[in-house]
Amino acid sequence: MHQPSDIADAPQGATMDRILQEISAVGSRLEGMDSRMISLTEEAKSMCLDIAGFQSRVTTLEQRVMAVETQATLTADRDQELLYLRSKVIDLEDRSCRDNVRFLGFPEAIEGMDAQSFLKNILPQLTGLAFDPPLEFQRAHRLCPKRWEGANHPRPIIACFLRHTQVRQLLQKARVQGPFRMNDLPIRMTADFAKETSDHRKAFLALRPRLRQLEIKFGLFEPARMWITKNNVSKDFYDPTDLSLYLDSISDRSMDMSSRTLPQAQITQARNPPSMEMTPERLDHDPSEISNRGRDLERLSKNYDDRGQILHAVVKHTQGRDRDKSRSPLKPPPNPT
Repeated sequence: MHQPSDIADAPQGATMDRILQEISAVGSRLEGMDSRMISLTEEAKSMCLDIAGFQSRVTTLEQRVMAVETQATLTADRDQELLYLRSKVIDLEDRSCRDNVRFLGFPEAIEGMDAQSFLKNILPQLTGLAFDPPLEFQRAHRLCPKRWEGANHPRPIIACFLRHTQVRQLLQKARVQGPFRMNDLPIRMTADFAKETSDHRKAFLALRPRLRQLEIKFGLFEPARMWITKNNVSKDFYDPTDLSLYLDSISDRSMDMSSRTLPQAQITQARNPPSMEMTPERLDHDPSEISNRGRDLERLSKNYDDRGQILHAVVKHTQGRDRDKSRSPLKPPPNPT
């Protein structure tokens, strides 16, 4: 058998030494691998401990998040309950003040020591109402125990009537007639409401110029509800902010309609200029009547978007201008406060 030359030529002792050296080198390498395996094992154990710590922290955070969500839910429920209770308190305050009337403008100390007797004597003379049975009060006094320094108007008198019907009679007279006069001094009478309700009513009343400008019928009802009607559609508003946003949307639509219809109207007027001559048919009518009818039709056409609806409004207005108003199918709105 043929053997390699290096092994065959090398002595047997040198071959054994080389084998032993290789074995020792492999052993040292194995020892290094063992030490590395030990270190990797320790690192894996530390990583497992860290992962376990992270898992416990995540579990703790999840529990805290659940607790926060539960607390947020409870807080939202409590907020809703507080809002409900607040509205109930305001409603109870409004109802408890239904028999109260505030009198503004009476000079200081004119009532003397007995405000009830003063009101019993002055109210029939001031309003011209005949109260049957006579006026009776549960209590009557000046608001605020002491007049503010620098105030240029007298303190109001508040009176709690014994009969609610007399309160309604007096307030109705004040709404129709306006401020009463006593020695050239204006005397006003208003209902008594909670502060929040009074603020809502003032905000509603501040929107009256815009409602008139947009030709919207409106009425303010107790305690603070605004009723409006536009294009035979009625809406109720309990928040002045909602009504203001609604009026803004109507104003935006009106501006868009006017910007779209104005160029077409100018083109039509340029193509068909108005004639200065009166035809025989026009001579049979009064020019003022024609102009008034044209303004009425123009006002009605502003409430419609489509051309067909405009024509329908014109026909309806022409057919019903001589109709008896008592036979109108429209239901009149309730009497506002």
